Amino acid sequence: MSENMSRSQLLRGASAGLAGMAAASLMGSPPAQAQTAAPEHPNVRLIREYYKAYASGDPNALKRFFAADIRWTIPGHHPLSGTKYGQAEVLAFFRELARAGFRAEPISLAADGAWVIDLHRGWSTTPEGLDIMWALAFRIRNGKIAEAINFAGDQHAADTFFWKHYALAPLPDRLAAR
Repeated sequence: MSENMSRSQLLRGASAGLAGMAAASLMGSPPAQAQTAAPEHPNVRLIREYYKAYASGDPNALKRFFAADIRWTIPGHHPLSGTKYGQAEVLAFFRELARAGFRAEPISLAADGAWVIDLHRGWSTTPEGLDIMWALAFRIRNGKIAEAINFAGDQHAADTFFWKHYALAPLPDRLAAR
């Protein structure tokens, strides 16, 4: 099944195709050509390419997808949560995710104007322990991700995992220098 075709679209298309073939055979004419799928929205294509780069395991491969002033919000109450500003902070976040071998399997992508909504399975591999559904809202500007807002399917499980595997440094090293 095509990634951009839902199960119901596939079933409707198959039913219509079978009915058309049956009618054509009764009338003695060849079946009509199959309808072509609508072209993929460019912002959905961008996010699909972003996930391919993410799957490479190299956080630096993601930089080309990010606007210079990107804002990425991570929900929760754990050491990695909060809003990251700019490419350097967002890439630092992804380097931390890479330490835990995070993977993502996109399930659905939909675009409406400048926004792409993504539903995906996200899980850790090193160590194993977090495997939940996530939704992201991506705002696209000039062909780049300008903003992303994460939504965890199980925020409690995410908080517990991140606290367990991303300890804060002891004081006074934990605090930023002024």
